[in-house]
Amino acid sequence: MSTQTPAKPLSGRVAVVTGASSGIGEATAEHLAALGAKVVVLARRADRLDDLVGRIEKNGGSALAIAADVTDAAAVQGAADRVAAELGGADLLLNNAGVMLPAPIEELATDQWQRQIDLNITGLMHVIGAFTPQLVKTAGERGVADLINTSSIAAQNIFPNFAVYSGTKAYVTHLSRHLRVELGPKNVRVSAIEPGIVGTELQDHVTDSGALEWLAGSKESMEWLEPEDVARTIGFLATLPPRANLQQVTIMPTAQPS
Repeated sequence: MSTQTPAKPLSGRVAVVTGASSGIGEATAEHLAALGAKVVVLARRADRLDDLVGRIEKNGGSALAIAADVTDAAAVQGAADRVAAELGGADLLLNNAGVMLPAPIEELATDQWQRQIDLNITGLMHVIGAFTPQLVKTAGERGVADLINTSSIAAQNIFPNFAVYSGTKAYVTHLSRHLRVELGPKNVRVSAIEPGIVGTELQDHVTDSGALEWLAGSKESMEWLEPEDVARTIGFLATLPPRANLQQVTIMPTAQPS
């Protein structure tokens, strides 16, 4: 018998959140736990994960921390094996780990290019590869599972100096559309969420002066999204009836033009 209630619509579900040590991942983990899911929080910073688990449990939720780097395929598979062994497998996955390092292409910041590709694309694929079998299995047993990938408005729109980052996010969005066609018939809903500017640690890694100037100007001219805004949107996607799947969601600050 289902333990779901209007206040806890995700009761009985197991949610894995990558990039959970800050920003959108952290806020989403807390929100999904509040909706009743057992949440597995995965990131590199073990101390931040422990603090997050403590907050979730203090608020009556259930959470498990697994410290792992998504660019390490073996570590990700080990995390997936642990989720299967201890919780019976994931039926909700938020693929959220990522980094944004804008720079003019002529600077040839190849180390930054590679870091974005390694985390935003290769890391994403490691997680998808490790957890998709669980999503398919649990969808078969429970009637629904969710794969939600964090993309960006940069997947659609043009921002000078953001070419490599934008390219990685276009990959995420287009991949998600293809996976939806493959996995939808197996009751796995696939969604890409494309936020505009969100106030997170993502901006803290930016070193390019032009991008920093643009970000500072935008913060003065409009109110940025908060991580909780995106988290609530992800919660909405996961609590839709199993027959309904939003394949792509763009959430923007009200005053952000593009």
